[in-house]
Order: sequence, then structure tokens, then C-alpha cells
Amino acid sequence: MNYLIFNPLSAGNTGESIKEGAIKDLENEFEELQILDGTQMNLDEFHKELKPTDSLIIIGGDGTLNVFANIIKKYKVTNDIYLYEGGSGNDFLNDIGRNGKLTKLNKYFKKLPIVEVNGDKRYFVNNVSFGIDGEVCVEADKLRAKNKKVNYTKIAVGLLLGKYKMPNARVIVDGEEIAYKSVWLASAFNGQFIGGGMMAAPGQDRLSGSLSCVVFHLRSRLKAMVNFPLLFKGTHIKKTKIVSMKKAKRIEVFFDRPTGLQIDGEVYTNVTHYLAYYED
Repeated sequence: MNYLIFNPLSAGNTGESIKEGAIKDLENEFEELQILDGTQMNLDEFHKELKPTDSLIIIGGDGTLNVFANIIKKYKVTNDIYLYEGGSGNDFLNDIGRNGKLTKLNKYFKKLPIVEVNGDKRYFVNNVSFGIDGEVCVEADKLRAKNKKVNYTKIAVGLLLGKYKMPNARVIVDGEEIAYKSVWLASAFNGQFIGGGMMAAPGQDRLSGSLSCVVFHLRSRLKAMVNFPLLFKGTHIKKTKIVSMKKAKRIEVFFDRPTGLQIDGEVYTNVTHYLAYYED
């Protein structure tokens, strides 16, 4: 059996229409295709009934991948797992490249990094972003709660111009501690991309078993405005006086003021510390 799992609330509540498109695309490739609403699944029962020859096809983007990665790790699922692109954020596919309608996920989910934050411990697929990117996500969630339109660019510009209060940070990378002042970003990357296409960690290999720690730090808001667009092409890392990028298996960050953080799009507020690592 081939299970097509979708989330009707994904991609701005357009999950149903994306599901219909997926069915048309895949019905000739798979003789048996059972459609499941991921928000209604009893995971314990589903796992008990899952046969070794069954395949899972997940419709979604980065947020959906994060949810299913943690489910797959919890239940130790070894079936063939595929992604059908259908989310609003697709940094995972931007990173590995697109090759047809389906992307097999097994080798990417075999070993994933872990993040610990605010008492939670979970696997992540793309990145843990601490700083202005997290604050952008916090502000976006506030607007959604008020049923207001979300414009990420407008939010980011507003934060850059004054609303974002730059914390100081202690960053510990594989045991080496470095202090930074006026930090805009202090993030852990498993893949290269963030924010729908910004190459924040160029050269990061998600199959390497290590992470990239990227710290963007400077006091001048004007210079921050000038240099932030460099993230789109990954050329910001040439600015070594204001950007640090280090490879590591273990990254720990402490901020001296509470700040927003996001994990593959999932938002945490009032964070002062996180730990990201690959287990040996």
C-alpha cells in the first residue's frame, strides 16, 4: 500500500487543492494510493498496521518535514518515504535540488541533528535560527492571530530599522567559546538555506554529520541593512569582520536578552539559550 499523507491547513489552508493535484500526478505511478489527513491520524494505530513494503508520500514543505521527521524517528520507521512539494517554505528542496515530482527522504532522515530549547528536545531538518529571523516569525504569528496579512519583508525591514534589539551572545562551538556583541543572527544550519531561499550557510552538507554555526554581528543598523541582502547569494561570509561561519558537531548559544527562535518554521518566544548537536 502507498499512503499519501496531507495537511489541509498547509500552504495557507490550500492543502486540499494541493492534495488533488498530487493525486493526479501520482495515480499512474502507484496502483494503490490511500489518502490520509495527517491531522486526523492515530499514529500509534497507523504504525502498528504499517507493513514493511508500504510507502509513505508526504505532501508539504519545511514545517511538514520537521513534524514527520520527528514522528519517523520516534517510531523508527524504515519504510520508503517520499516528499511531494506542497508547502509555503521549501528550503529543504532548495538545498538538495528537485528531481521529478517525488523526492526520496530516507537517506536525509537516517541521521538528523537534535536541538534542545525551552525544555523541548527534537530533531530538525534545516536550521535553528536565533535572532532577527526568529523575531520575524514571532511577529508574523502575532499578525496571523489577529487575522492580518503577513508580509515578511515588511516585518524584517521594521525590525532592522529599530524594533529588533541586538543581544550580546556567548557562542560555544565544539567547546570553543567566543563572545559577540550586537548579534543579529546566531544560528545552527543542517542545510544551506533559510527564509525561502537565502543561502545563509553556503557549502553546508546535510549528509556530513556536522552543522554550520553562522553568527552575524554588528552595531550599525545601516550597515546591517546594506549587508543582509548578501545572504541571498551566500556572499555575506566574505565579510569576516561581521560574519562568522564555523563547522561543528555541537553548537550552544546564550543571548543576554530573550529573543525569538524558529526551528524549521516552528516558533519559540522568549528564548535565551539553545543547544544543537549531532549525536555520535
